[in-house]
Amino acid sequence: MTKPLSKLVEEIKPSGIRKFFDIVSEMKDAISLGVGEPDFDTPWHIRDEGIYALEKGKTFYTSNAGLKELREEICKYLKRTQNIEYNPLNEVIITVGGSEAIDIGLRAIVNSGDEVIIPQPAYVSYEPCALLAGAKPVIINLKAENEFRLTAEELENAITDKTKVLILPFPNNPTGAIMERKDLEKIAKIVIKHDIYVMSDEIYSELTYKDKHVSIASIEGMQERTILINGFSKAYAMTGWRLGYACGPEKIIKQMTKIHQFAIMCAPTTSQYAAVEALRNGDDDVKEMRNAYNQRRRFLLNAFKEMNLECFEPYGAFYVFPCIEEFGMTSEEFATKFLEEEKVAAVPGNAFGDSGEGYLRISYAYSLDNLKIAMERLKRFVEKLRNKS
Repeated sequence: MTKPLSKLVEEIKPSGIRKFFDIVSEMKDAISLGVGEPDFDTPWHIRDEGIYALEKGKTFYTSNAGLKELREEICKYLKRTQNIEYNPLNEVIITVGGSEAIDIGLRAIVNSGDEVIIPQPAYVSYEPCALLAGAKPVIINLKAENEFRLTAEELENAITDKTKVLILPFPNNPTGAIMERKDLEKIAKIVIKHDIYVMSDEIYSELTYKDKHVSIASIEGMQERTILINGFSKAYAMTGWRLGYACGPEKIIKQMTKIHQFAIMCAPTTSQYAAVEALRNGDDDVKEMRNAYNQRRRFLLNAFKEMNLECFEPYGAFYVFPCIEEFGMTSEEFATKFLEEEKVAAVPGNAFGDSGEGYLRISYAYSLDNLKIAMERLKRFVEKLRNKS
């Protein structure tokens, strides 16, 4: 065969995040601030529950939708944290990470030619998943002067008669931006007015440093038109356990479960038992990690201030998004030169969309000691660039 590959898949660009991670993994004495993975171990009592599940031989398939016990705990969690009520029997599905939920959620609701609105900068999977589902991505370029929040005016201007779904990625990766209730209420009015759906990716919901996270699904009229996506990777330091979930209207979850059934069967059983323990007894762990991240966040913002590097204050996730436009280089050039000269890896902002050009994503899911060394190197690097100009 002369043409064995899908043209669509061939045209999708690989993730810009992994490139720098792969380079730094082979570079001696390098510091990586590029991958969004907690530096904490999964709390012991959660690991212990996974081990116990293995010892007891709980190694069989669960139902396609996931362990009923876990779905019930998710519903209890969302009730006490967001005051949203879901039926664990038909409005929740357990997935292999939040990324699978994004993929099958889009495939379940879009038809060929439907438009999916994606505010950027944003997580790298949204646009490819929309394309693979046959939809047309419509990009809204978020602005630093709005603290990278989505405004009602921007959304209104992007909607057409082909719009099917808005992806709402807050707290945001890579910017750390959040949406507060007043912001979401304005967005909800536009969504209801145009009768579209929302995919709300809330994987960083527990990592907010201003006020308590608000889900758009908790706003009147929105639960019936929202797919709420979350998981265990970020809040509970369970990245390798590969476990996420989606909640939404029964008619959508039913179709998501169908795709999941044929492609995956079920999420890892051991991980599901561990996640039950996380939801029941993990609040203190989350609080401890959140406090540590907040300390690191404040340290980085102060470091940027001292080196005169512009950066808006992010209140969510574990990323900062400093502006590097003053140096006259593309984000890719800056990140590459920084890695080569100072052995520190950060991700160029344009890996998250064109509106990320001129910025750098730095993750603070790393130890304070490593962050201090990295900031000393960044300070030296920017001073060198300024002295050349």
